[in-house]
Amino acid sequence: MTRWVLHVDMDAFFASVEQILNPALRGKPVIVAGSVEDRGVVSTASYEARRYGVRSAMPTSQARRLCPEGVFVTANHIAYEDYSGRVLEVLKGYSPLVEQASIDEAYLDVTGCESLYGDAVEVARRIKTAVTKETGLTCSVGVSSNRLLAKMASGLDKPDGLTVLRTEDVPRVLWPRPVGFLHGIGPSTAARLGTMGLSTIGDLARYPADLLVREFGVGGRHLRDAANGLDDTPVPPLGQAGEVKSLSRETTFATDIDDLAELERTLLGLSDQVARRLRRHGYRGRTVTVKIRKADFTTVTRSRTLAEATDLTEAVYEAARQTLRAFWRARLKVRLLGVAVSHLASAGRGPADLFDTSDKLRRVSKAVDRIKDRYGEGALTRARLLGREEERP
Repeated sequence: MTRWVLHVDMDAFFASVEQILNPALRGKPVIVAGSVEDRGVVSTASYEARRYGVRSAMPTSQARRLCPEGVFVTANHIAYEDYSGRVLEVLKGYSPLVEQASIDEAYLDVTGCESLYGDAVEVARRIKTAVTKETGLTCSVGVSSNRLLAKMASGLDKPDGLTVLRTEDVPRVLWPRPVGFLHGIGPSTAARLGTMGLSTIGDLARYPADLLVREFGVGGRHLRDAANGLDDTPVPPLGQAGEVKSLSRETTFATDIDDLAELERTLLGLSDQVARRLRRHGYRGRTVTVKIRKADFTTVTRSRTLAEATDLTEAVYEAARQTLRAFWRARLKVRLLGVAVSHLASAGRGPADLFDTSDKLRRVSKAVDRIKDRYGEGALTRARLLGREEERP
C-alpha cells in the first residue's frame, strides 16, 4: 500500500487571523510583531506586505522602511491559539494520525482512508474547504509519500495551494533549486555545503555519502537521503508527539527601562498572560523563570520553583517579582523582559474547597477568562495596568 502524507500549512497565519478579526485590514499590508515599536521583530507579514520584501524575523524598523504604508499590529497569541485549535479539530476528522508541528502547521497520514474520503488529493481538497468554512482562513497543502516531501510541497504554491510531489518528481522539481531550499538545511549548513562545491539540491543528492559522513557525521547520510526525497519518519497519533514543556511571554521595550516599579508592572502583565494560557490549556506549573536582556544584549535567566503547581496570575507574578528583585541592581537597564512557567502537569479536577483561597481566585480568574474570550482582551484590565499601553497576549 502506498503511504500518503499531507502537510497543512496555514497562509500568513497571524496576519490572516488579524484580517479575519478586523475586516478593515483585508487587502492591506498587515505586519504582526511582538512589539510595534522599532526595536521589535516581525512575527508574520501578510502577502500584501511581503510584496515589499517584509519577512518574518525582520527587525520592525527595517519593515517600516520597506513598507511605509504597513499596518503594524501587536501579536494576539490568544486569538491565534484559538484559531489553531479550530484548524486542528478539522484535521482530526480526517485521520487518527495527526501531528501538530507548530501553531500553524500539521502533518496527517491519510494512508488507508480512501474508502472514507477518496484519495489523498481529494482529502487535501476536503481539508482546504473545511478549514476555510470553519475559520475563514486559507491553507496550502502538500501531498506526498513522506513527511519531508509533503512539507516541501506545501511551500511550492502559496497561498491557497495544493501540490503533489512524488519521489519520482524530485530530480525535476527539487534538484535544480539552491541547497538552502531543502527543508532542514539552515544558512550555516548551506554555507558549509557551498565550500564543498555543493550549491544545488541535485549536487547534494549525487555527492558520495561517505564523504558527507566524514564532514557531518551521521547527519551527512540524512542530508543525502533528504536531497533524494527519502524520509521514513512516521506521523504519530495526536498527543504522542511530545507534551508542552513550558509556556512563556516576553516583551521588548521601546527604550531601555531602569525603573524597578515599571519593570514590576510589566512583569504583572506578562504573568497574567502566561497564567491565562495555562488555564486555557489545562496546565499548572511549578517553576517560574524570568528572562532579562540587558542594554548590552547580555541575556540572563533566573528561576524559582514553587511548593505547589499553579495556574494563577498572583502566584506566578509573586515568584517572578521575587526573582527579579533578587537580581536587580541600581542603574541596571533592561531591554527585554520575559516570564515562563515550566514543569507543567495537567490541572486536577478534584472537588473544590470553599475555604481554599486559591480555589476562589481560580474561579474568579476563569470568570474573567470567559469575559475576555467573548469580548476581547481589553474587556477587563487590572487596575495596576491602567494607563499603560500593554501588549496584547
